[in-house]
Amino acid sequence: MGAWCDGGEGGILWGMEQKRVYHLRRMDRDMADRGEQLAVIRGQKIVNVAMCRGNQPYLVTLDYAFCEGENCFYVHCAREGKKLDFLRENPRVWGQVMEDGGYVVGKCSHAYRSVAFEGRAEFVDDMEQRRTALGMMVEQMEPDPEPLKRRLLEQATVENVVVLRLRVESMTGKKSRGSSVWQ
Repeated sequence: MGAWCDGGEGGILWGMEQKRVYHLRRMDRDMADRGEQLAVIRGQKIVNVAMCRGNQPYLVTLDYAFCEGENCFYVHCAREGKKLDFLRENPRVWGQVMEDGGYVVGKCSHAYRSVAFEGRAEFVDDMEQRRTALGMMVEQMEPDPEPLKRRLLEQATVENVVVLRLRVESMTGKKSRGSSVWQ
């Protein structure tokens, strides 16, 4: 996929302010290798993002581009709505990208690799940063992105959309075991 920005390692911040750290119960399913986690992120187009306001959860499914150098997902949305109301009140998010390998016949199991992350949503106000992020998203989704980028990345279009940066603070990976899908 072409939606990657240049940058360094984009190190993960493991651990945040006063939170209990849970460990994967089934260590045989751990996918701790960052390269394998990034392979899942690179190969997919949809991220599910959970957020909370008060005691009310909300889950959305979004297109994305991932920037390794900044260790963040970029997503876009309309200028108003429930998602933005939630994020303005509480920018903490939890997200998941999943690679579905399908049902494993005869095993009563499912082949998958998933990457889960905890992070913080930031509103991207700078027009050039918005344009860059939107261009990355078009590159992630379109087989021939240039014609669409020329048409959509005009000033008026960029001004009429909200771009969010989901800054990853911690990330984990998990995969089914015994599946030949990724071995």
